[in-house]
Amino acid sequence: MPRRTKFLLTEPSATGRCYHRPMAKTPSDKLSELRQAMRANGIAACLVPTADPHLSEYLPGHWAAREWLSGFTGSAGTLLVTLDHAGLWTDSRYFAQAEQQLAGSGIALMKQRIAHAPEHLAWLQQHLHRGDCVAVAGDSLSLGGQRQIARLLDEVGVALRTDLDLPAAIWSDRPPLPRSVVFEHASGWSHTPRSDKLGRVRTAMRKLGAGHHLVSSLDDLAWLTNLRGSDVECNPVFLAHLLVEAEGKATLFVDRGKLSDELVGALARDGIGIADYATVTDVLGELGGTDTLLLDPARVVCAVADAVPAAVKRIEAANPSTAMKARKTEAELEHIRDTMRRDGAALVRAFRRLEERLAAGMTQTELDVDALLREERAAQPNFIGESFATIAGYQANGALPHYRATPEHHSALARKGLLLVDSGGQYLGGTTDITRVLALGETTAEQRRDATLVIKGMIALSRARFPKGASGPQLDALARAPLWAAGMDYGHGTGHGVGYFLNVHEGPHGIRPPIAGGALVPLEPGMITSIEPGLYKAARHGIRHENLAVVIEAEQTEFGDFLAFETLTLCPFDRRALEPHLLNPEERAWLDDYHATVRAALAPLLDGADLAWLERHCAPL
Repeated sequence: MPRRTKFLLTEPSATGRCYHRPMAKTPSDKLSELRQAMRANGIAACLVPTADPHLSEYLPGHWAAREWLSGFTGSAGTLLVTLDHAGLWTDSRYFAQAEQQLAGSGIALMKQRIAHAPEHLAWLQQHLHRGDCVAVAGDSLSLGGQRQIARLLDEVGVALRTDLDLPAAIWSDRPPLPRSVVFEHASGWSHTPRSDKLGRVRTAMRKLGAGHHLVSSLDDLAWLTNLRGSDVECNPVFLAHLLVEAEGKATLFVDRGKLSDELVGALARDGIGIADYATVTDVLGELGGTDTLLLDPARVVCAVADAVPAAVKRIEAANPSTAMKARKTEAELEHIRDTMRRDGAALVRAFRRLEERLAAGMTQTELDVDALLREERAAQPNFIGESFATIAGYQANGALPHYRATPEHHSALARKGLLLVDSGGQYLGGTTDITRVLALGETTAEQRRDATLVIKGMIALSRARFPKGASGPQLDALARAPLWAAGMDYGHGTGHGVGYFLNVHEGPHGIRPPIAGGALVPLEPGMITSIEPGLYKAARHGIRHENLAVVIEAEQTEFGDFLAFETLTLCPFDRRALEPHLLNPEERAWLDDYHATVRAALAPLLDGADLAWLERHCAPL
């Protein structure tokens, strides 16, 4: 993204007179104002995480303070500002993007998870002095995070305040809270009534001895209530909290104006009352000494948790609904399989049209790829929107894992090299996420070798059999082994959970390298995960192959029950980007079998040039 320049613009008004539009503030201007607020409040350091009161991955603009202050638009990062230093910590997915967007801002890029480079909390310990104070807004910090930071700062005699939101104090043009309409995920798509889901949660509450349970994570409460919204871009969720009583009603804290009278009545019949979004802390404050509250310290912000009276007994554990929604029902999986067929057909049409445009000599850019995918998906039944911003990275841009083409910065395509396309859709019958690497013409031996090594890892994990109880971190190395053998690796996880017409990233499971102290969540039947190894060579090219797969029961042996993956995504891989001789017989057979499955599933939805394209790309190796 280009750096913003400071300028004064004169324009005619509606009356024909000229007026002066205020100059846009640069990150340097904002840092100066923030430091003034810090001095006025006796604050030595201000911590600005990427978070909202629901600890969402993607934020409504109202809580995008880190982006507003720094100009860095990546989805992950922490801004730390002291009176004489400002740093933005982010991971390897965003190093190149952050370097570009932070240039000239006065904010240094601080690389996370790099040997000998301190993380932001360690940096604070090293650079602050006894008696200093750190401020972070309590509505953007989890209860667990508050405790961790307070403990580390206490070791060096530094205090923590969560009652000051200093960025908000200087954010004069802060976007308002979103007010999108909340709607029912109709029973034809959501086969389990919300009364049943609440009943399951209440059973889990009773086992834990909890009389009340607070749910603040938006995908959890959307799943529990069978409601959807659009308060967060690409995620069909809405801003709310939910307080569930074990032996009574449930209260949904939400902007009443988002709900129709009919929907309020339907919720009431299922024992769910409505209260104003802002009153959740008031109601929590009314709990008494005989009450017991279940909450997840990783999914509730400290500003909300601090409203609970000290006399209330707390039970801290993961939201029961998180694991429940991860295990898709067979009815949901049938909708998802059909959605994958529709989504795959849309991709075939889009890729065929792109290929033909390039062959005809038409000028095409990464933005055109985005538009083609959106147009073809929108033509499918029950399409609601994209599940995330499309990543269409040509050649060197593909080496940026979370690249996004913009009108200001994008590349034109040519009939050579590789185009990485990572995209997905939100449908009433499921959420999709797929990455394909297209050979637009002549490719290099290095590109084909790299693409083949990555797909070897993808095939190895897709074919895996593993004992019941195994977790994603135990399987992660299967996808990396072919790259490791060649002295290469990638810096992101191999797989993430995916919701059912919900967030494209969901827990509690995932496939990633083991993390010290990290929980090993077993993979269970019904869980959907992406399988997406990659390889990125700066200024050259990027490779990522991605399918979604569901965990299924495989077999029972004398050593116990074994599980496997059923691949859900249906779209050909571009074999022109591969070196088939690097694939062993088992890998070639898997790829041929996969393409035969794709051909059989998608052919009834296609005809003419689209069907011919499918047949050509699904031919056996």
